[in-house]
Amino acid sequence: MEKLQKYRLNCTLTFGDIYAQVIVWLIVIFLSLASGLALWSSARQTYAFMTIGLIVVLSLPFLLFAFVTTLLNHIEVTEIDPAAEKAAASRPPRSETATATS
Repeated sequence: MEKLQKYRLNCTLTFGDIYAQVIVWLIVIFLSLASGLALWSSARQTYAFMTIGLIVVLSLPFLLFAFVTTLLNHIEVTEIDPAAEKAAASRPPRSETATATS
């Protein structure tokens, strides 16, 4: 039986990666609210609520799909070499102090 290897998961996702998706989602929300207000009258209140709900419910799966695929694209799986890990653990930590010159 082979020895199991160690792996490291690293997420490199930043807010800049999903910034455009958040902007598009906000635009969808504001457009649905605008369409609901455009339909608002004493006779069409239910149509206004249904329009807002329909737009939000239909756009939510696309938003979640975009977020999840962006997240999965930014997860890195790297194999850890046990020998290099032991060598790094036995080394004393480097001090990164800056020396002041006058």
